Amino acid sequence: KLKSYSSSLKPGTEKICTKWFSLRQRYVLGDTAMQKMAQSHVFLSGIGGLGVEIAKNIILAGVKALTVHDTKQCTKWDLGINFFIHEDDITSQRNRAEATLHRIAELNPYVHVAASVVPLDETTDLSFLKQYQCVILTEVSLLLQKKINDFCHAQQPPIKFISADVYGICSRLFCDFGDEFEVLDTTGEEPKEIFISNITQSNPGIVTCLENHPHRLETGQFLTFREVNGMSCLNGSTHQITVVSPYSFSIGDTSDMEPYLHGGIAVQVKTPKMFYFERLEKQIINPLCLVADFSKPEAPLQIHVAMLALNHFQENFGRGPNIGCLQDAEEMLKIAMSVSETLENKPQVNGDVVKWLSRTAQGFLAPLAAAVGGVASQEVLKAVTGKFSPLQQWLYIDMLDIVTPLEKMGCEEFLPRGDRYDALRACIGDSLCQKLHDLNVFLVGCGAIGCEMLKNFALLGVGTGQDKGLVTITDPDLIEKSNLNRQFLFRPHHIQKPKSYTAAEATLNINPYLKIDSYINKVCPATENTYSDEFYTKQDVIVTALDNVEARRYIDSRCVANLRPLIDSGTMGTKGHTEVIVPHLTESYNSHRDPPEEEIPFCTLKSFPAAIEHTIQWARDKFESSFSHKPSLFNKFWQTYPSAEEVLQRIKSGESLEGCFHVIKTLSRRPRSWTQCVELARVKFEKYFSHKALQLLHSFPLDTRLKDGSLFWQSPKRPPFPVKFEFNDPLHYGFIVSAAKLFATVYCVPFTEKDLSEETILKIISAVKVPEFRPSNKVVQTDETARKPDHIPVSSEDERNAIFQLEKSIVSNEALETDDLQMKPISFEKDDDSNGHIDFITAASNLRAKMYNIEPADRFKTKRIAGKIIPAIATATAAVSGLVALELIKVVGGYPADAYKNCFLNLAIPIMVFTETLRIIIKMYIHHTIFTVFTNFTCMNKKEFSTPKSK
Repeated sequence: KLKSYSSSLKPGTEKICTKWFSLRQRYVLGDTAMQKMAQSHVFLSGIGGLGVEIAKNIILAGVKALTVHDTKQCTKWDLGINFFIHEDDITSQRNRAEATLHRIAELNPYVHVAASVVPLDETTDLSFLKQYQCVILTEVSLLLQKKINDFCHAQQPPIKFISADVYGICSRLFCDFGDEFEVLDTTGEEPKEIFISNITQSNPGIVTCLENHPHRLETGQFLTFREVNGMSCLNGSTHQITVVSPYSFSIGDTSDMEPYLHGGIAVQVKTPKMFYFERLEKQIINPLCLVADFSKPEAPLQIHVAMLALNHFQENFGRGPNIGCLQDAEEMLKIAMSVSETLENKPQVNGDVVKWLSRTAQGFLAPLAAAVGGVASQEVLKAVTGKFSPLQQWLYIDMLDIVTPLEKMGCEEFLPRGDRYDALRACIGDSLCQKLHDLNVFLVGCGAIGCEMLKNFALLGVGTGQDKGLVTITDPDLIEKSNLNRQFLFRPHHIQKPKSYTAAEATLNINPYLKIDSYINKVCPATENTYSDEFYTKQDVIVTALDNVEARRYIDSRCVANLRPLIDSGTMGTKGHTEVIVPHLTESYNSHRDPPEEEIPFCTLKSFPAAIEHTIQWARDKFESSFSHKPSLFNKFWQTYPSAEEVLQRIKSGESLEGCFHVIKTLSRRPRSWTQCVELARVKFEKYFSHKALQLLHSFPLDTRLKDGSLFWQSPKRPPFPVKFEFNDPLHYGFIVSAAKLFATVYCVPFTEKDLSEETILKIISAVKVPEFRPSNKVVQTDETARKPDHIPVSSEDERNAIFQLEKSIVSNEALETDDLQMKPISFEKDDDSNGHIDFITAASNLRAKMYNIEPADRFKTKRIAGKIIPAIATATAAVSGLVALELIKVVGGYPADAYKNCFLNLAIPIMVFTETLRIIIKMYIHHTIFTVFTNFTCMNKKEFSTPKSK
């Protein structure tokens, strides 16, 4: 009665299985949580539409073992709600758990997946659950939920309990993690570092931040101090703070401390937090609910009552309310009135919610299951890792906005037709189903959200009409191994295949009647011929699933110009958003701008880093300059001037050749052997990490003071100190090897494994004559508003030196061969660990950090910052895609403006906020002409146009 499916794993594989997962998930959860998750056993009952969503997400995340339990057989109904059940499973009358077992297991070979078909009821001995750390129930009666919850809560330690259900237009999620549940990191955010400008001697002492740098702290948080001058007893101490203003906070009595002089950094300390839970039995009577829509704060309790009434109806009649049956709806409303009286706060009964729940309860909205399944899956991960704040204790989401406009439809609209869309039809009616079938939709991006969207399209029957309807997708990327734990349509044998083609093929396995065209084009101005205005006008709606903001803005401009609806979404870690743009009803995507990314001032990067982010960006810039930009300029120069003799002649005649000085400098110092590459790396070490510090201290000695008498070297400026090269220091050695390998690559110098040996490197390093430091009188930029100069002026002495160096290269035959005048530029690639790119940046960044006494970063963190990797996890992408598909139904139905909802969510906290879309701004032009951003004008007389005024 228990069947299992998993790949054959070597002993100890669970310790290293994080290699399977993308860095994006590691950046969300962290290695500690990943390791806990990889040791956890989870039990999931009910593998219907919601259960399969939860199973997919937690297997992709990487638990150690999952048991899926179900006693039902596959039916036609399941084809529209469970994306892993196929038509042959129905004809062979397979059990749902057994039918989906191997398809679920394929998502992650490191997870042991088992299927159970044993009956689970009020008479079952629940002791078998003791082997699991978390139990999830779907499609289970409320009475059995209570019994299992009581058993789980009573265990020591308690088994974490989660129940979730989707009935028609309503969903609920409940969590109970025991009397006490400790969380070590409630938010997952990086600890904040605050630079201090002043601390008062008072009770309480007031700490003030640097100007224009708000602390973004909350009262009750803890901080520790370091590098405080004067009030030095604060260093190393921890204090709970009270926020005074966005730029100041209090820390307790400082009146007896020494006066504050300057400097100091306050660092947020993550402290464990205890969460307290009540059993299901008690929470039913007095529920603690998360409010998702602040315009309807009463909604969670109203849905709570309605769904309890549904449970009582099922118990009383042994069945659910019939589809569209008004008599059953009236009966359920009476039950709801009685249920409300038994609850502690006697919440008001919402008749519309109860009636629509009754009419649609047998139906199923697959996108709603995707949204709830994403949230529920994240709660599972919290339960087994102790990472992030758990849900306390109920979450209710309803889609009353979808069904309210359908009030006038007859009951026959919702009745079954015997096809795969009966569950959907029971919720939205046959007419709206047909509109979905006839829909032309353009999906841009087949990554994590794109894969989830295609799954939703397939279940909704989008683009399956006999005469109309088509799904068009595009994505230029190939599938990488790191994609596999979020982009669930892809498998290991798909690696290096185009995402769009592969996603299209996989989607047809879910719904073979889907009509889909796939392309590998980028959507940008360069592809206007492919995606013309005519193409856009053929689309009923455009859905974007992109990381690139500029691409989103471009697509929005095309949608506005062609009056096409657009639904946008995105995720970053556990955070996500959805936005609906409907012509003439809402504002466009380009109508608002996100705050610009805070740029690091040029002088900070070049001379005055204060945080590890500054040194990482400096190292990233060095990589780009040394191994990409300069080699590219070198090649371009010699393509323009094909011979060194010609260049020499032109320089001597007084002609100015752009980039000439730097090209000749590169040519004269070009390494031609592995030994010279190592020597060059050693010289660069001295220049970057010793001479630079000596030059700054020459320009600004430690006792330098500003005009107001304050010290120049005070927070956030840190004085540098030269780093003395030590061959036995792994950081020093790592820089030499990684830099030498990259120099060898760009200068086309071959090297062998023997060349990389410590013995060879030491022999070369020992013979290097390192140039002595010679102070310069060059002005050091200290203005934070100054930008990096486009061109560095070349002095007459530099020009004379260039002529001399070029003559020398020609005489020595070092500028005559074609190979001498070519380099091999390197494109930064963060995902290939063998290329040494991240190795160089990590070593260079941490050496610079050491020079400035900044806390270093490990390779993992360096890779995230240098590679600008956006953290991501399957739970958030599943939730966001479900919300997008729900809005798609409204767009197809032509709903009014107040029906559409944008959403922001953060599953870590957790928070889910629905807001109305931004209403369109109406403007007035001359002659009382009304227009909006979607209005097109044909300009006949330019003189008549003037700046319009907003109304």
